Amino acid sequence: MADQSPRRRRTPRTGTVLHTTRLTPHVVRVVLGGDGLAGFAPEYTDSYVKLLFPPPGAPYTAPFDVDDLQQRLPREQWPVTRTYTVRSWDAAAGELTIDFVVHGDEGVAGPWALAARPGDALQLFGPGGAYSPAADAGWHLFAGDETALPAIAAALEALPEGARAEVFLEVADAEEEQPLAAGPGVRVTWVHRAAAPGVALVAAVLGADLPEGDVQVFVHGEAGAVRDLRRFVRTGLGVPRERLSVSGYWRVGRTEDRWQAEKPEWNAAVEAEETGLGVA
Repeated sequence: MADQSPRRRRTPRTGTVLHTTRLTPHVVRVVLGGDGLAGFAPEYTDSYVKLLFPPPGAPYTAPFDVDDLQQRLPREQWPVTRTYTVRSWDAAAGELTIDFVVHGDEGVAGPWALAARPGDALQLFGPGGAYSPAADAGWHLFAGDETALPAIAAALEALPEGARAEVFLEVADAEEEQPLAAGPGVRVTWVHRAAAPGVALVAAVLGADLPEGDVQVFVHGEAGAVRDLRRFVRTGLGVPRERLSVSGYWRVGRTEDRWQAEKPEWNAAVEAEETGLGVA
């Protein structure tokens, strides 16, 4: 018999846009505040939120009851969910900062960020998360693209004094590079995108002179590149699973909704490949 227990209701929050900043040609920073964020308390440097966007022409605005809308309205009028990393949370000021990668009117979240003005409301769930840099790691390896940049930047700011880290970030070009907190033990390598996303990033990591010893790894970004880098750190560097935070945030040729539906099967295939390679 199917489980008849009621589904656990998540508590939504509503943030109000305080201001926006164009960090680079393709990154817009949005700072949210307001009483609707009371109790927001991320525990990790890679914390995330689920942002809820009403589709064009929807007969409602934030705040709204998702369960109620899904019972009353056709699916095409349900809010669209997009997952974003918390770039920072200022508990004293009650301000939540989220960085959006934008490509004109492409997608859902990017166009919203471009058009956001002070006073606009944005509903969200969260925060969730699982990764923060371990203080006892011998060194840290970070690799990702623009989608991973907020989490990597937050992790670098949280590294213990004197920590050693190798950072590889793939962006479109030099205009997309951002200032990062990098102590004397942190080496940042900016990689400019080649023909296909992730190709240059993988080549940079595999071709680097990396330290030896106990390493904690954070690799997030395009799924194909993440798969290749996971294979490298598992078989080439011998990194155990408990020292890994690896995730394909997105995949070339897939919408976010389609990729999220496919991702469990993709993860299972990656795990099966490791087993076939004899990686425990």
